[in-house]
Amino acid sequence: MRNFRSITLSILAITLALAMTAFGQNAGFDVSRMDKSAQACTDFFQFANGTWVQETKIPASESRWGSFNILAENNREILRGVLEKASSNTSAPKGSDEQLIGDFYGSCIAEDAIERAGTRPLMPYLREIERIRTRDDLIRQIARMHNMGVGAVFGFGGGPDLKDSKMNIANTGQGGLSMPNKDYYVDGSPTFKENRDKFREYMQTMFKMIGENDEDARKDAFTVMRIQTELAYASLRRVELRDPDKRYHKVSLDEANSITPNFSWNEYMALRGVPKVDGFNIGQPDFFKTFNSMLDKISIEEWKTYLRWMAIDDAAPVLSKAFRDANFEFYGKYLQGRKEQQPRWRQCVQATDGNVGEALGQEFVKRAFKPDARQRMEELIDNLFIAMRNRIDNLEWMSDETKTQALAKLLSFKRKIGYPDKLRGYEGLNIERGSFAENAVRSAQFQTKRNLDDIGKPVDPTRWFMTPPTVNAYYSPLQNEIVFPAGILQPPFFNAEADDAINYGSIGAVIGHEVTHGFDDQGSRFDADGNLKMWWTKDDREKFDDRAACVANQFSSYEVQPKLFMDGKLTLGENIADLGGLTIAYDAYMESLKKNGRPDNIDGFTPEQRFFLGWAQVWATKATEEFERLQVSTDPHAIARWRVNGPLSNMPQFAGAFDCKSTSEMTRKDSCQIW
Repeated sequence: MRNFRSITLSILAITLALAMTAFGQNAGFDVSRMDKSAQACTDFFQFANGTWVQETKIPASESRWGSFNILAENNREILRGVLEKASSNTSAPKGSDEQLIGDFYGSCIAEDAIERAGTRPLMPYLREIERIRTRDDLIRQIARMHNMGVGAVFGFGGGPDLKDSKMNIANTGQGGLSMPNKDYYVDGSPTFKENRDKFREYMQTMFKMIGENDEDARKDAFTVMRIQTELAYASLRRVELRDPDKRYHKVSLDEANSITPNFSWNEYMALRGVPKVDGFNIGQPDFFKTFNSMLDKISIEEWKTYLRWMAIDDAAPVLSKAFRDANFEFYGKYLQGRKEQQPRWRQCVQATDGNVGEALGQEFVKRAFKPDARQRMEELIDNLFIAMRNRIDNLEWMSDETKTQALAKLLSFKRKIGYPDKLRGYEGLNIERGSFAENAVRSAQFQTKRNLDDIGKPVDPTRWFMTPPTVNAYYSPLQNEIVFPAGILQPPFFNAEADDAINYGSIGAVIGHEVTHGFDDQGSRFDADGNLKMWWTKDDREKFDDRAACVANQFSSYEVQPKLFMDGKLTLGENIADLGGLTIAYDAYMESLKKNGRPDNIDGFTPEQRFFLGWAQVWATKATEEFERLQVSTDPHAIARWRVNGPLSNMPQFAGAFDCKSTSEMTRKDSCQIW
């Protein structure tokens, strides 16, 4: 599901020239960033990045700053040039890529027009909500808001069937919250209590901005908080949602209606224009049982207040400055620790990428993705697959029966590199130079309808879920594929100027990370065809779970701030992927040395040592205290320092490379080993 806020994701704020100079991205590995007073065997993150961390200031508009951010800024500068050129051409053919990206960006950058519009873009939707009189009206309004991408009460959309991954089905699941997750509503700690107080203050501010007096705004804020808190209590925690069995309960329409007798799924789907279905996946049935009872307990007027809030909050980033400022004060400043908003052009580059990113991505690829990069990635992936196959073959703890299944899955992996070969296009999407808010609504409606139209159809294996400029990569268990957008195939992750040791330790470990996701605590539940199916023997699965528990316990012991510890169960999949990715990338690099010969030391470091320095530079990151707290509560990735130190402390290869004694802090006595 999409919402208004999705088009204004965090944008990075520092000039490219400053970023590239500060990070030394084109230099392979910059020894000046190191803290030579630190010991590699005590704190490798500090040893590799300590001087950089000490000297780097987080830009005022950011909550954290590191190699991902700097590379994204580089990519964004390229996109800015593309968009400024496109927006200056007012005669591009209607519906062409240039017209779509140029007019969307042009409408976003036109702040004067946005200010003049004020609350007008929002008012038709508030009037719709005000006309609600009955429960049937309420159901119709929820359906209308969902068609606009506004996630009121729950989420609903098309996607692969977890147990028949080649077919798209309808899926619905818990939702309806404004704060990040359940803990923000139910946790009794002082920090979360303060979060709730600040959230109510934010809601009061926004209600007053649409014309309510102080007393009504206060009352409405408490109403929304009460409704969202009840939804939160009925919701599963993020750790629980890691279990695919807790996201999958396929039922018939009759069974679904028996779960929610006060809410007709037949009527809802008809209002949404969902293709006819016999059944669908209700991810969390208990959540919907609570929703059903809430339809009796909560008055229509209170539901109207809740829906009004969801519309206001989601629309805020595309409205006038006063709304954007209030939205930023809570979500950006308070929750993330950012001091100021990003410059408008950065917000608009990201908004354009989020809405018409396929069209924009083609221009990015022309400028930033060299043809030989795809071939080099193919070679690296081949080498990593060989290393993973060898690791599986030689696992002492796994039986031959399970190994056969694991190898079959590995051989079935598909790969996508750089950009999609088949484009979906945007036929039917109307983007104009006028209202930014209306463009955002039309885009959300277009994307939402296109998603619903997939229901009942075979899954399109050519589909991508990231745009080409994205600085990230992913593994899809349902497609059993690894995907590397062009955006991440740049320094420091993939650097033609660096030696093989650095590249294997950076992009090689990233490749290994995504491959290992197919065998982490979640990915390992899906078979070679992408179906949720237990392909392990019972004994082997128990051994895997014991080894995974070792990783979870390790990361739960890391204290991020006083009395704030990471959640090793929430970050388990990413931590398994880091450990496995580094292990197979190191094996692949060792094999390359046998074939190509051992190079000389560089900057006084051996090839083995530079491999680990390559990994450490990827995670050079500095974050605000507020963002660290948010990350611990919401993010399945570990804090950067422990993404470096955590997996390396389990690796005898690292200890050998730096001659770490068995008593050193970077050598765990009870090391965790899986793949």
